Amino acid sequence: MSTKMELTMTPQQNPAGDEPAGPTRRTLIKNIGYVALAVGAVAASGGPLVSSLTGQRPSPRSTAGDARPVRIDHVTVVDPRDGSKHVDVSVFVRGGKITSVGGTPDSGASGVRVIDGASRFVVPGYNNMHTHVFQETRSELFMATMLREGTTGMRHMAGPDAILQRRAEGRVALGRDTPGLLAMAGAILMPFNSPTIERVRHEINRQKALGADFIKLIMVERDVFFAAVSWAHKQGMSIGGHLPPSITPSEASDAGYDYLEHLGTSANIWIETSSERSALRAIADTSLALPNVLGHVPFAEQLFSSEIVTKATATTLLNPALSDAPESISVLQRALDTFDEGAAKSLSATFVKNGTWQTPTLSRLRTEYRMDAPEYKNHPWLQMLSPDVQSNFQTTRTAFLDLPQARRNAYHQYYDTALKLVGIMHGAGVPIMTGTDGPGGNPGQDMPSEFQELAAAGLTPLDVLRATTTAPAAFLGRSERMGAVAPGMVADFVLLDGDPLEGVDNLSKISAVVNSGNYHTVAELDETVDRLLAASEAS
Repeated sequence: MSTKMELTMTPQQNPAGDEPAGPTRRTLIKNIGYVALAVGAVAASGGPLVSSLTGQRPSPRSTAGDARPVRIDHVTVVDPRDGSKHVDVSVFVRGGKITSVGGTPDSGASGVRVIDGASRFVVPGYNNMHTHVFQETRSELFMATMLREGTTGMRHMAGPDAILQRRAEGRVALGRDTPGLLAMAGAILMPFNSPTIERVRHEINRQKALGADFIKLIMVERDVFFAAVSWAHKQGMSIGGHLPPSITPSEASDAGYDYLEHLGTSANIWIETSSERSALRAIADTSLALPNVLGHVPFAEQLFSSEIVTKATATTLLNPALSDAPESISVLQRALDTFDEGAAKSLSATFVKNGTWQTPTLSRLRTEYRMDAPEYKNHPWLQMLSPDVQSNFQTTRTAFLDLPQARRNAYHQYYDTALKLVGIMHGAGVPIMTGTDGPGGNPGQDMPSEFQELAAAGLTPLDVLRATTTAPAAFLGRSERMGAVAPGMVADFVLLDGDPLEGVDNLSKISAVVNSGNYHTVAELDETVDRLLAASEAS
């Protein structure tokens, strides 16, 4: 049995001896982290996992009851803004805000919860800047797992009208056991709702009125794309997302496209970074995957989002690469074979000049282009999914395994080149944020996996910490209230059992999580996940 498989099957260790070992699912999130660590180590080193993984230390225990405010003593606070460490300090929380960081303050009135941090490390809460969790049938369960991973803030990348309406009415299921909602998009711009310049302007206006915080675009005609970027900015909204096949990354950046997700999808970014880009542009298919005429067909959008069509396309959405036409594979392979680091650096300079942010969602790209990786077959995340979704994943993975080896090799090369490009962009100063595109029907769309993949791309542990803390704060214009553990900041932070600057795996050695001032031990978070998972299985 391999080291990786041994790790995923190890029962929960209990050094404190004060709790009985739980059921197999009790170790679910920890095992997911172990798989991510194993994958990341192999990706980074090209060899087997050599790190020694041990059970967690006992969670910090309260010495003064459970009421707020909270004081956590004897911790090392790591500041991602400058990489500094403040050793053996206390963090004081009152009313959901951090009121002081430093020497042990006077606890004042009785009822202050005092916690011995036992020399653990404190970092700001993590931010998943690309999630679709509200669109999942088990959204409450998935949000609990996100909090267990240390995610205290999230940017939701698609908000159909019903979700935006629930949010406006305060009916979105958020609370002490979930991350906070940082921002939400409206309906994605596609041929259904944005076939013309007039229609796309109307749609942007409509989404703004519904309360969308930003605009997400996937595929529209070329003239509609540039009109959408301009109009969104006139309405005071940012806009970004994917790249339509007719738009190059540099064109989008120069036009003011604010951010790219998944490196833009399609072969666009590889054509632009090829030494044969002119020739490849001449032969690449720039037509839309969905015809623009759909925008003129009554009820087309409702039909596409209906339950019947959703079920029919479920496996395709799990891995869109399976739908690639043979001619597109040929162009992609040629572009990857002629990847030019000079062209990649030039594109990166364009992104830096224009302030084009990147959320590469490497963990998601890996599940698409390396879906045949053995760890995905029996990944612990599959326990989180409903039977139908598990079946869809196994069907999709089987289809990927059945592809010709040459095509799978091209997809492997795609992912390896994506790692290289992210490293080049980071080296050039392109702002990068963490996002998983999940949680969803593919295992591996979790924050520990994203941390490991960013490390494999060449980011240092401090770089990865910044990508999930200070970078999202800057992107959202909220650096004065998030992204650091300092007085005046929202009390979103994580206690770690290892130094996060010594190894990226330490970012997932979570001992406790504080979200909006709510203190949770890792045991309490596990219990919440267990309860919600059991409820989902029962229903």
